[in-house]
Amino acid sequence: MSRSIGLAHIVRHDDGTASGVWGTHTLQSAFQPIFAFSNGKLSVTAFEGLIRPFRDGEPQAPMSFFNTCPTVDRLHIEALTRTLHLLNAGASLPPEASIFINFDPSVFTDRSIADKALRDMRLVLHEADIDANRVVCEVTEQKSASQETLYNFVEALRANGFRIAVDDYGADESDINRIKELRPDIVKFDARWIMQLMESGAGFALLTAMVASFEEQGIRTVFEGIEEGWQLELAEKSGASMVQGFALARPELAPTSFHVFGKDRQMPAAVSNAGDAPATVSSSLRPKRAFGRKVVP
Repeated sequence: MSRSIGLAHIVRHDDGTASGVWGTHTLQSAFQPIFAFSNGKLSVTAFEGLIRPFRDGEPQAPMSFFNTCPTVDRLHIEALTRTLHLLNAGASLPPEASIFINFDPSVFTDRSIADKALRDMRLVLHEADIDANRVVCEVTEQKSASQETLYNFVEALRANGFRIAVDDYGADESDINRIKELRPDIVKFDARWIMQLMESGAGFALLTAMVASFEEQGIRTVFEGIEEGWQLELAEKSGASMVQGFALARPELAPTSFHVFGKDRQMPAAVSNAGDAPATVSSSLRPKRAFGRKVVP
C-alpha cells in the first residue's frame, strides 16, 4: 500500500501496537471507554482515542504539544494522531466497539484537502481491519473557518461511511440550529456545562429537555467528565444515552487492559478509577443523589 503522511511517522512494536514520532516527541494512543445505559446497567459501547505525547520518556501535556506545533504542520499531525488511534484500536480493542476519533475542522479548508485525508484514512482502516461504520468522527462545531466549510466537511465524512459526533456541545457559541443542519448521529455535551446545569433543579430540567429534544431527532447523547457517583445518577435520570469519565474508567495507553470488559461483572462505578472497569455497572449499587453538590456546613 502507498504510505500516507500518517504512516510515514509510525513505529510498529512487537506487541502489535504503534507509536508516532514527530520531531523530539513520541506520541502514543490512550483509549477511554464510553458506557451506554441499558436496563438499569452500564455496558461499554465505544472508546475515545486520546493522544499522549512524551519527550525524552517524560509525559507532556497534550495541549502543550499541540500549541508548540506550527500551524503549517497541523494537518499532518492530525493525520498522524488518527492513524495511531486506528492502528492501535485494531490491535487492542474489542472488535464490536465503536471508536471515537477527533477531527479539527479548521484544518480542512476545502473539499480537496478533506478528500485526500479521507483517502489516506481508508488505507489505514484497511490495514487495521476496521469497518468505517465503527468510526465516530468527533468535530467541534465552532472551530471551522465557516459554516459552509463545516457542513461540507461533515458531508465528506458521512459520504465515506463514518458516523458523526458534535463535540463540546454547550461550550462557547453552540447553536441548536447548527446541530439541526449538521444532522449528527451523536452529540457530546461539554463536561463543564453539564456540571453547571446539574447544580440546580432548573438547570437539570433544561438538560433533560435538551436530551429529549435530541432523542426525538434520532441523535444519541454522551455526557463527558463524569467524576462522581451523583453525576452518574443524574446522567441516567436525564435520559442521556452514554457517559464517559473517571468515575467509570480512566484512559489507558495502548495496549490497554480493557479486555476485562468481556467478563460479566457487576460492581459500583466508583471502584473503577484506574481503568479496570466493569463490563456492567448495576444502577442499584450507585449512590443515589438529587441535583447539586453536597454542601459542607
